[in-house]
Amino acid sequence: MPATPSQQGVDDVSERTQQNRSEGQSPATKAGRRLAAQLAEQKAAEAKRRRNAWAGGLAGIAVMALLIGGFVWVDKTRGDDDKSANQAAATPTASAPAADDAPTAPPAPQLPKDADPALGTKPKVTAGKGELKKLTVTPVIKGTGPAVKQGQTITTNYVGVFYKDGKEFDSSWKAGQPASFPIGVGQVIPGWDQGLVGVTVGSRVQLDIPGELAYGNDEAAAGGRPTGPLRFVVDVLAAQ
Repeated sequence: MPATPSQQGVDDVSERTQQNRSEGQSPATKAGRRLAAQLAEQKAAEAKRRRNAWAGGLAGIAVMALLIGGFVWVDKTRGDDDKSANQAAATPTASAPAADDAPTAPPAPQLPKDADPALGTKPKVTAGKGELKKLTVTPVIKGTGPAVKQGQTITTNYVGVFYKDGKEFDSSWKAGQPASFPIGVGQVIPGWDQGLVGVTVGSRVQLDIPGELAYGNDEAAAGGRPTGPLRFVVDVLAAQ
């Protein structure tokens, strides 16, 4: 039985509604899926960029740390090298003895004006010959200064040896400085008091002195001083 007009209208509306649903909802669903997929891709890309940024930042920090560490190591190495160089420069070598260990020669005596340069060198004194009976004064170098007067204080360099064998027993050269004393007033042995008065300053003289004008001939009475005849070579450097 054919449908009534009203029923048919209802059916047409229902059919169109179903068709619209079938044709309208499907595109919307597909678009939503595509949008969701795009959003997911964007999120994934953003996350990847963030990860790359973090990795790049960490790599930069590591490079800076390496550079700083390298600079510090180079500076420390340079400082150690400088320190080693300074220590090497400050340390004396084995072949160079320290100044305190180096042998030192006695300073040259202060010579009188126009004196013979030979007075600056220690003389070589030999033994005498024969039997010595009296004081003998032998000029070796004639000085040009004034003559020594009794009571003056004279400054001398001297060497004393035993007359018989030439063995040295005393020397101002060994002490490294001249000796000063009054002359002609009993402050030294008679052979010096008698033999040096009248000698000119700047002279070198040889004094051959018998034991009785020196320290005597008796060893017990001499108290350890040289006995018997003696020979002195004396340089008169000053008198005042």
